[in-house]
Amino acid sequence: MKLENQKIISSACPRNCYSTCSLKVRVEDNTVIGIEPHSSNRATPEGPCIKGLAYVERANSKDRILYPQKRIENGTYQRISWEEAIATIADKLKYYKQNFGSHSILFFAASGMSGLLNGVSTAFWRLLGGVTTTYGNLCWPAGLEATRLTLGACKHNAPWDLEHAKLILLWGKNPVETNIQEMIPIEKAQEKGAKLIVIDPRRTPSSERANHLFQIKAGTDAALALGIARVIIHNNWLDQEFIDKHVLGYEQFCERVEAYTPERVAEICRIPMDAILNLAKLIGTTKPMSLIPGYGMQRYENGGQTTRCLLALSVITGNIGLKGGCWHYANLQSYVFDTIKEPESYFPGSEDPCFRRKISVAKLGEDLLKMADPEIKMIWVERGNPLSQNPDTNTIRKAFRKADFRVVVEQFMTDTALEADLILPAKNMFEQSDIIGSYWNPYVQLKQKVVEPAGEVKPETEIYYLLAKKLGWSDSEIHANIPEPTDEAIEEYLNNHLKAFPELSLEALREGPQLANSYEEIPFADHVFPTPSGKIELFSERAEQLWQVNSLPDYVPLESDQDYSLQLISPNSKYRIHSQFGNLAIIKQFEPEACLSLHPETAEERGIANEEVVEIYNRQGKSKVKVQFDLGLRKNTVVLTNGHWGSNGAAPNLFTKGMETDMGHGTAFHNTWVALKKL
Repeated sequence: MKLENQKIISSACPRNCYSTCSLKVRVEDNTVIGIEPHSSNRATPEGPCIKGLAYVERANSKDRILYPQKRIENGTYQRISWEEAIATIADKLKYYKQNFGSHSILFFAASGMSGLLNGVSTAFWRLLGGVTTTYGNLCWPAGLEATRLTLGACKHNAPWDLEHAKLILLWGKNPVETNIQEMIPIEKAQEKGAKLIVIDPRRTPSSERANHLFQIKAGTDAALALGIARVIIHNNWLDQEFIDKHVLGYEQFCERVEAYTPERVAEICRIPMDAILNLAKLIGTTKPMSLIPGYGMQRYENGGQTTRCLLALSVITGNIGLKGGCWHYANLQSYVFDTIKEPESYFPGSEDPCFRRKISVAKLGEDLLKMADPEIKMIWVERGNPLSQNPDTNTIRKAFRKADFRVVVEQFMTDTALEADLILPAKNMFEQSDIIGSYWNPYVQLKQKVVEPAGEVKPETEIYYLLAKKLGWSDSEIHANIPEPTDEAIEEYLNNHLKAFPELSLEALREGPQLANSYEEIPFADHVFPTPSGKIELFSERAEQLWQVNSLPDYVPLESDQDYSLQLISPNSKYRIHSQFGNLAIIKQFEPEACLSLHPETAEERGIANEEVVEIYNRQGKSKVKVQFDLGLRKNTVVLTNGHWGSNGAAPNLFTKGMETDMGHGTAFHNTWVALKKL
C-alpha cells in the first residue's frame, strides 16, 4: 500500500457505549483499512476497544446487506431494485393509512446508531400523520430518573477527574470490559494511592484490579447501601455542613436506615457483617470519593429505588460537586441539541401529539398483541434488533408475525431482519456524516463520512426522501423536514442545528471533538440543584407522585420464583455492543458461541459437567446452551451475556419477561429465574 494514496480522517464511534471514542479512520480507494487513536479526546486518548478495531472487518464484511431484498414463498430472500422496494413500501403506507389509520403502523427505532440525523425519521412519520411508537428504554432510565429526582440533572465530573479521587467505588460496573478507557484515570488514581473498591455479584476483570471485592447477592444493592449509610451516620462520618446547607430529607433518611442493621444486611446480602462495617468506614472516612454505579443493578424491578439508595452515600458524605468526588452515573452535558433530555424524553406524552399512541419498549411483544382499534398492520424497524434485545423474544416474534407487513433496515441478517418481508440495506458509520454526543465524556463530535456507500446502500435519510417523493408530498414539505440525498444537504441540515452554538462548527468538528460553552468540568460545584426545593432531595415528593414509590430511598426485595431456582443475569460482553459485532470473524475467534456461566457447585448439584450442553428453560422459553464453570460467581446465580443472536445459541431474552422498572419506564431484565435440565 502506498501511503500517498491513503487518507486519515477524524471521526467518532456512534454506538450505544459509554466511551464514544474519538477515532482516526485510515482510508484507501474508498475502503476503510485502519482505525487509530485520536488523542484530542482526553477521555479516550489511547484508542478504541476490540469492537472499535473490528470496524475494519464490519465495514468490509462479505456478509453485509448491500441491496434491497424481499421475502419469497419458500422463506428465503430475493434481491429487488430500489424502485420496487420504494414503490412497495409507499403502496403499503397508503393502504394501511387509508383503511386503518396511520397508527396501524409501528415505527420502532433503538440505539444502534446515534446522531442528529435520526430526527429525520421522526419528521417523516410525523408528516405521514403520526404512527404508533414506543416509550421507555432498554438501558438506563430507572437510574437516570433516580438521579434527576435527587440532584435535578444528570451530569457528572469529567472522566479524567477520576484520577483526583482517593476512593473509587465501582458498584456493579465492570469498566475493564465495558468502558475500558475509564481505567486510564482509575489507574492514575491508584498510582497516587487511591483505593479501588468493587461491589458486584460476579468476580470480574475489574475486581482483579481492586483492593477489595464485596460479592453480594444479586439485587440486594439497596439494602447494602442503606446498611452502610446507617453505620456512617452512627459514627458521624458525615459532611454535616454540606447536609445542613444542601440536603432535603436527611432526618427522615436517618429514620429509614435504622432498620438496616449490620446483622440484617449481612443476612440479606450474604456477606459477612465485618465486611459491611469495613466498607462503611472506607466510604465514610475517605474523601474525595467517586461512586461509579453500573447500569445492571437498575435493570431490576427495584432499580430506581436501588439507585437512590446508592446515591444517598455520595450525598451524606458530601461527595457531590468536588474535584475527585462525584456521583458518576450519567453525563448528558454533550446533549446540547435535545429540547427534552433523557429520561423525560422516554416518558409517554413527551413528543408531538401525533405520536400519542405508544407502547412500552419493555413489554413490546405483549403490548403489540393487545393493540386494537386499530391493530398493528405494518412494522418498520431501524437501528434496532428487538427480536434479540427486548424482553420475551417468543412473544415479540408472535406479535411480529401477526402483522401483515414488516420492513427492517439493517446492515446484517439479524434475528429481526429474518422476520422481515422487505429488508433495506442500512448505512454504516463511515457512509454519512452526523453529529453525536456521549453519555460519559463531555464532547460534541462529528462522525465524518469517509467512504461512499457500498453496493446499493442508501442512508436512511435518502430512503425517507425517496418515500416522501413517491407518496406525492409537496416539495416544500419535504424540503422543510427531510434533507436531499447529497452531502451538501446533509451539511446544511447539521449546520442548522449548530447555529445556536457559535462555539461549535463543522470546521472545528472536522478536526476533532469539541466542548460546548455550557460544559462544566465539576458539575454542582456551585451547589445549584434544579430540584423543586433547590436542594438535593433525599426525600422526594415527586418520586411518590410520579412513580408511586416511597418518597425516601428504600430497599424493595425481589420476588423469587419457587419453580425456578437459578437467578439469571445478562451483563454486557466485552466482545459486543448489545447485539452488534458478535457476527464478525475477529470476534467469533474469542466467543464462537453463547455459553452459560455458573459456579461448579451449582452444576454439580444437578449432575452437570463443565462444557456439557444442557437445556435452560422457564415459562418464557427454552434453549440448548453449553455450560462453562466460573468460580467467580455466587451459587445459584447464572450468567448469559446479552446480545447473542438466535443463530449463535441461547439468547437471554428467550427467558426474560416484559417488565418495567419501578421508575423511568426502564426494563427489568434481571428479574429472571431459570432452571437447567440434562439432555
